[in-house]
Amino acid sequence: MEFNRQLLVDRLKAEYKHQDLPFSLHIFNTLSSTNQTLWQLMRQGEKPGCVVIATQQTAGRGQWGRQWQSSAGGLYMSMAIDPKLEATSSYQLTLASAWGITAQLRKCGLPVGIKWPNDLVLNGRKLGGILTETKVNQGQITQAVIGVGINWENQVPSTGINLKLWQNSQNYQIIDHLEMLTSKVLLGINSGIECLQAEGISILLSQYLDVLTNMGDQVYVNNLLGTVVGVTQEGNLRLKMTNDNPKAPIIPEICCQPGTISLGYPQA
Repeated sequence: MEFNRQLLVDRLKAEYKHQDLPFSLHIFNTLSSTNQTLWQLMRQGEKPGCVVIATQQTAGRGQWGRQWQSSAGGLYMSMAIDPKLEATSSYQLTLASAWGITAQLRKCGLPVGIKWPNDLVLNGRKLGGILTETKVNQGQITQAVIGVGINWENQVPSTGINLKLWQNSQNYQIIDHLEMLTSKVLLGINSGIECLQAEGISILLSQYLDVLTNMGDQVYVNNLLGTVVGVTQEGNLRLKMTNDNPKAPIIPEICCQPGTISLGYPQA
């Protein structure tokens, strides 16, 4: 599957009108990892706004070192950003990117939401994911890469969904080609990071929670039942706990870090 660079550029120019495009585009058919390639380009002098795109990855990665299935036909891309954040706030970049992309797709009329902490979901199934990587010096993030994988017309596992086939099942095409999807993702990352930097994490987080699909979900932690009531500014999941054991100490609320619990997906 060939990626049409000019079609993407035309879409972006339509969005940015008379402004210069804030992106430097590097497009490949197949890569081992778009994040890895982008870090190499940054070592060679590329600046924030550098974007690497591939329609297939041979060694894609998800959060916590998990393998990301990256078969041909999907969108796999990474973007370098100028974070302006302390290292302790690094997860805010993931929250901002997830919200920004979701907001762009929802503007198109697609009922996309976020599954905590970093998955894009459609019809209860995984549409895409985000992998943020950073470099830190003296407590400050000096460089950051936002990696995004979205299912377009690639094969997906039973818990996944691809956007093109879902649109066909609905008898309409809101996003009619991969290049249009790519432009929406780029705009989404930019708008999410801009919101974080201009408005702050409190405003960004309130908008993230508006599209979080897990609000009210119930999950067991150490054999105690908790209900999802929010997310902290550090990206941790807030759970209001239910105490069924009168002899146990009362724990009104706990916070779980990303990667420590799984909210799961329904099986087909």
